[in-house]
Amino acid sequence: MAFTVAIVGRPNVGKSTLFNRLVGRRAALVAPTPGVTRDRREGWARIGPLRFRVIDTAGLEEAAPETLAGRMMAQTEQALAEADAALLLIDGRSGVTPADTFFANQLRRLQVPVILAVNKCEGGAGEGGIADSHALGFGQPIPISAEHGEGLGDLYDALSPFEAAAPAAPALGADAVLRLAIVGRPNVGKSTLLNRLVGEVRVITGAEPGLTRDAIAVRWSYRDRAVELVDTAGLRRAARTTAPLDKLSSRDAQRALGQAAVVLVVLDAAEPLGRQDMAIAARVADEGRALVILLNKWDLVRERKDTRAAVEQRLEATLAQVKGIRLVTCSGLTGAGAGGIMPAVLDAYDTWNRRVPTAQLNRWLAEAADHHPPPLAAGRRLKLRYITQVKARPPTFALFVSRPQALPESYRRYLVNGIGAEFGLAGVPIRLLLRAGKNPYAPG
Repeated sequence: MAFTVAIVGRPNVGKSTLFNRLVGRRAALVAPTPGVTRDRREGWARIGPLRFRVIDTAGLEEAAPETLAGRMMAQTEQALAEADAALLLIDGRSGVTPADTFFANQLRRLQVPVILAVNKCEGGAGEGGIADSHALGFGQPIPISAEHGEGLGDLYDALSPFEAAAPAAPALGADAVLRLAIVGRPNVGKSTLLNRLVGEVRVITGAEPGLTRDAIAVRWSYRDRAVELVDTAGLRRAARTTAPLDKLSSRDAQRALGQAAVVLVVLDAAEPLGRQDMAIAARVADEGRALVILLNKWDLVRERKDTRAAVEQRLEATLAQVKGIRLVTCSGLTGAGAGGIMPAVLDAYDTWNRRVPTAQLNRWLAEAADHHPPPLAAGRRLKLRYITQVKARPPTFALFVSRPQALPESYRRYLVNGIGAEFGLAGVPIRLLLRAGKNPYAPG
């Protein structure tokens, strides 16, 4: 792997803004509110030809270990333990504060090289902060503006020596990585579940609802299979998402959902299934993602057979467009049942990628039309001429029919359900596109 840099500093000095600048996209949430970042976020950064792994961290704060600030500090300490270099960021406009001095002393005790950068120095601002920062004892500070991209050349010079001592960076083969998003309402146990899967406290958990704000991506290997787990903020109803930061978190979660291959929708098995749970699952289906339902907190359920049956019945009635959704029961807290999650995910992923030979499709189409003939339109029976799969991810089919606009939705559902049942496409959305005309592949 390439070398790793952890961006550290007190709250609201621009760490996430710099992270976004280095990775080349708005990967981390940025808001004027201090303490937006809580978990550590990783990404691949570039400055010219230099490529390295970068970790965005929560603001450094002195706090007791059991508090939220203490748990955030533990995440920062873990990032520093993994890093080849610490990039200490201070606010040039505010100058060196007592908090900057305290944590500079903390960093000095660690066996990690420290690079000092003074942020918010655009347009000649921050000169006082640059002068004051020499007192921290980390050598010549690097004036930068994360927001405007200034000073990255000097940062490149400071980081380049670490590249020579690091192994080559891995290839950017994103297609080889299975991207799995974990979504659900607030406080259903998504972060606890992610920690259970990866076997470490990778994201902050606790009784406080809404702890997760960013969509945190974690690279992981399951039986030699590269997986990127994405923990997301709890999805609320739009009417209840009014605060600006909540809206940013919701958009971040929805973006992660749209970029995933498989989405694990986590439900609280100890509570009745709500409309928001079904709305989230329906959103996954509308996005065309493979879908797995996880009933979490299964250790708290007494009537397990009845509870599972009720959920299956609700899914069948509410998500009629996706038949045979995979349902897994688990306790993220105790680990009971966690072994069944990834087999269900991989099965859904393989189904999502499946392709059906055209000859098999058309034999099935002839049998389906014989068993249930298409309806009449203007006194003439509609003709189903030809069907072919045009893409996977999700499985998408084109049906050539004499009058596409006249084919009823009920008959279209009949065909979609038939395709899923006949070719083992349970639990993934199926797209059926109607096309006019004859078989386009027929001669003459």
